[in-house]
Amino acid sequence: MQDISERILKYIDEHGEVDTLDLAAVFQQDHQKIVGGVKSIEANGDLIRSQPSTRKSWKLTAEGEHILQHGSHEANIFHAVPAAGIAQAELMKSGKNPKAGFSKAMSNGWIYIDKSGGAPLVRRKVDTIEDDVLACLKEIVAGRESAVPDSTKGDYKKRKILEETVIKSFILSKGPEFATSLKKLETDLTVEMLASGLWKDLKFKAYNFDALGATPGRGQLHPLMKVRTEFRQIFLEMGFSEMPTNNFVESCFWNFDALYVPQQHPARDQQDTFFVSHPQLSSKFPLPLIESVRESHERGTDGSIGYRYEWKLDEARKNVLRTHTTGVSARMLYKVANQPGGFRPVKYFSIDKVFRNETLDATHLAEFHQVEGVVADYNITLGDLIGTFNAFFNKLGITELEYKPTFNPYTEPSMEIFCFHPGLQRWIEVGNSGMFRPEMLRPLGVPEGVNVIAWGLSLERPTMIKYGLNNIRDLIGPKVDLKMVQDGPICRMNC
Repeated sequence: MQDISERILKYIDEHGEVDTLDLAAVFQQDHQKIVGGVKSIEANGDLIRSQPSTRKSWKLTAEGEHILQHGSHEANIFHAVPAAGIAQAELMKSGKNPKAGFSKAMSNGWIYIDKSGGAPLVRRKVDTIEDDVLACLKEIVAGRESAVPDSTKGDYKKRKILEETVIKSFILSKGPEFATSLKKLETDLTVEMLASGLWKDLKFKAYNFDALGATPGRGQLHPLMKVRTEFRQIFLEMGFSEMPTNNFVESCFWNFDALYVPQQHPARDQQDTFFVSHPQLSSKFPLPLIESVRESHERGTDGSIGYRYEWKLDEARKNVLRTHTTGVSARMLYKVANQPGGFRPVKYFSIDKVFRNETLDATHLAEFHQVEGVVADYNITLGDLIGTFNAFFNKLGITELEYKPTFNPYTEPSMEIFCFHPGLQRWIEVGNSGMFRPEMLRPLGVPEGVNVIAWGLSLERPTMIKYGLNNIRDLIGPKVDLKMVQDGPICRMNC
């Protein structure tokens, strides 16, 4: 079958100037297919000239289609009136849209209301009528729109019998390079063409300098990693040093016992913690620290009476997926307290993954990142902790903060940190904090007079606030949209 583009060229060669709408009728093709053929011709050079054109046309509405099948409303009303007349209420039950039909029949002088004989009756005023509306619609359907006066078409448009449409088309004529067939345009200039001189006889496709080109593939940083980088930079600017957090599997001793969490605490149940089956137990602990932790749990220290239970090493040896990175803080404090030359004030932070046996919802995951911080110095107070938070979150651009007193086994006093989430329209917890208890610090070797403020913040929830996400599962997990990762803006903090 001959290509539509070549059929268009042949028609122009034989008939001269033509409208694409007329071509569609001649070729019995959809108008858009004709326009597509024109575009293909134009891509091959100046074979034709095309001038934009618009053409108004009229078509029947659903109301008009009904009249075409059953006659106009006024004609139906006229034919429903018997020779003896009929009550108006009874007449209004006949046909479609009888109210409009009755009004038009009255204004046309076809019917009248006779009140001379008591009850008013509708009677015919003429014997026969011509249904001009039906006749005009038939002319329009037959393609003879010019036979119907413009005023009449306008009146029918008001009656919603007709609707006017504007169709865009093109007037086609011969161009300076007119030909009845299309030559395939070359897209590449090859060595063979240059060597043989063939390029002189070939026609090349014009280069589109406005084309955007394909976006090159590239790696993308997840929004969490962007925010993590900013968090890390803020801590470094505030004088903190980063702690090593390269062990996802932690013993219960460092994860719980060294933090003065009793062995019967609910957080150590399988409902809250993931226990590791291989290796199931750990064995490498500093022996002096084991005895001091045992003493703190069983009988207390620094005036405390402890928990008054029998502490068991077998329970402390169990391995878990770490539920927080506070165990790393305990390790670092033990190292600092027992270093040569004695204790020196320190500020540490870490950002790494932790694991909880949580029920997943809009703000909870089974694995997430904890932003750990610890400051150890002489005579620091809870006011220093609040001041550190205010400075840190102000650098993040988060100023709506609330602090709530809470209980932690290893901090006293303790407080939770809340930030306002504009998308969720509620306050969400972003971390927990407090001052480490003497029962935790003294076994680690931290000297008296040294206080330690510490906190564990979420990385995901501040990221949700910064990126306007209402569900944490849209940020991390198996249902994350990679398009969000690719298009995610740079995370900028208000430093």
